[in-house]
Amino acid sequence: MSAMSDSEHIRLVILGGQGVGKSCIVKRFLFNTYCTKYRSTVEDLYNKEYDLGTMVLKVDILDTAGDMEFPAMRRLCVATAHAFLLVYSVASATSFDMVKQCFEEIIETRNDYEEIPIVVAGNKLDLATNGTREITIEDVSEWIYCKLPKLRVKILECSAKDDLNIKEVFRAFLHLSKLSMTLPSSATVLNETPLKRRSSAYISNKGKKRADSPFLERTKSAGATAGAAEAEGGTACLDVATPQQIKPRSRSLIRRSSRKAKQQIRDAHTDECNIS
Repeated sequence: MSAMSDSEHIRLVILGGQGVGKSCIVKRFLFNTYCTKYRSTVEDLYNKEYDLGTMVLKVDILDTAGDMEFPAMRRLCVATAHAFLLVYSVASATSFDMVKQCFEEIIETRNDYEEIPIVVAGNKLDLATNGTREITIEDVSEWIYCKLPKLRVKILECSAKDDLNIKEVFRAFLHLSKLSMTLPSSATVLNETPLKRRSSAYISNKGKKRADSPFLERTKSAGATAGAAEAEGGTACLDVATPQQIKPRSRSLIRRSSRKAKQQIRDAHTDECNIS
């Protein structure tokens, strides 16, 4: 993340236990929405682009499963990440133990773990006022800075429900990656609506309509242009081949055409040699 170019593509992977609010944090940040109904996640991928003036920053946000049901998928996520957001619930000591386990996965998988920006976020801060807090920010700080003092890490507490410190969680990555030095105040979002792609393990293709290919999209667009031109009394020239034009001929048809052409050649040659 430190070596910037005209177009930089980074991947942020979100890890943590079940029910800690990982998806809620992402949706609050990207869509400013919050859902009280819990739904288990397998893998959701979001994409957003930012115009920083001197470069375009493309960010992939990968929301992972909270259980260990897909270990191969988790290892791949950890191996390909440029930054990590580790989420626990301030009302659950067990969820903080899961964050420690995620740290161990990162250390075991990545030799460069000390150079990777990591933000540890304690979600559900709204529950702390009800006397249900089990983990304090001092507990997290003592563990991280004593056991892993060389990490590029920042600790925050937030609430996706109350929209508290959500933007600060993601701004922390700019500081850790030193992108804040190059981020102008006039930075604009190029992709207003983040893309969302669910893994094949999460959703079935049954009943889904297959998306048209880019070729067919161009063909439809060109056909629409031609129809509009003919309606106005003009002529239209399509520079895009239709599917019928590029359909390959069958081998039997090619063989029949070849035999017919050879027969015509033989007939012509016979007529030239006949003496009337």
